[in-house]
Amino acid sequence: MTNTYTPPKVWKHIPKDGGKFGNINRPISGPTHEKVLPTGKHPFQLYSLGTPNGVKITIMFEELLELGIKEAEYDAFIINIMEGEQFSSGFVGINPNSKIPALVDNSNEKPIHLFESGSMLLYLAEKFNSFLPKDPEGRAEVMNWLFWQMGSAPYLGGGFGHFYAYAPEKFEYCIDRFTMETKRQLDVLDKNLEKRDFMAGSEYSIADIAIYPWYGALIEGKLYEAGEFLEVDSYKNLKRWAAQVASRPAVKRGRIVNRSWGEENERLVERHSFEDFKGLKL
Repeated sequence: MTNTYTPPKVWKHIPKDGGKFGNINRPISGPTHEKVLPTGKHPFQLYSLGTPNGVKITIMFEELLELGIKEAEYDAFIINIMEGEQFSSGFVGINPNSKIPALVDNSNEKPIHLFESGSMLLYLAEKFNSFLPKDPEGRAEVMNWLFWQMGSAPYLGGGFGHFYAYAPEKFEYCIDRFTMETKRQLDVLDKNLEKRDFMAGSEYSIADIAIYPWYGALIEGKLYEAGEFLEVDSYKNLKRWAAQVASRPAVKRGRIVNRSWGEENERLVERHSFEDFKGLKL
């Protein structure tokens, strides 16, 4: 394969066409503009978008509320990443990494700021004593799969998803490299589920909540429109698990929160109460 690009001795950022997200990518952090984030009336304030990392948290909140934990009520405000709203001073004040989601817990003496979806899932599980086993072995297994997801999904999203679906040009090497890794990950999950109902054992946990929005959506053909390309029907155990998780009422609600695309009755741009779901297709 001929390499037509020779890296310079020192890389310099030259803005150019970087695909769908090229206009918001930059090599520095920090806010680009001043803006105060909106706030609602509930203990938790979520600033997010209905993409996989954001869906993890809305599913978690809806699962907690499904258990009757009223203290988990939340307001969910949409962050339009294509317009650069994640670079506002208010958002950066919560999440210096400028990635959705960002969360504030106002139920304490002082507000607690949270960023990174895995951190949020663990925080909420511990705070409300839910979806995380108490015994050391069970907890360790959940943590194994939670952190597996955090380490693996960038290869699926920023790797496969970018080069297969979003890159301005298609490069065989890049697509082959990340397709191979994505299929390896699907095989890891499929084999793990051969003798398990859920990712970490017999009980539904934050491991399932973390993995489903990425890999469940992929198996269901709802991510990157890559189902046929990846032969997702061959992963029988993973398909069974995805269908099982998708049937949960809290998952049906959580997956449409902060979604601004698709059919009008299948999206909820902002969420402030259970009443907001009335009339929507769940």
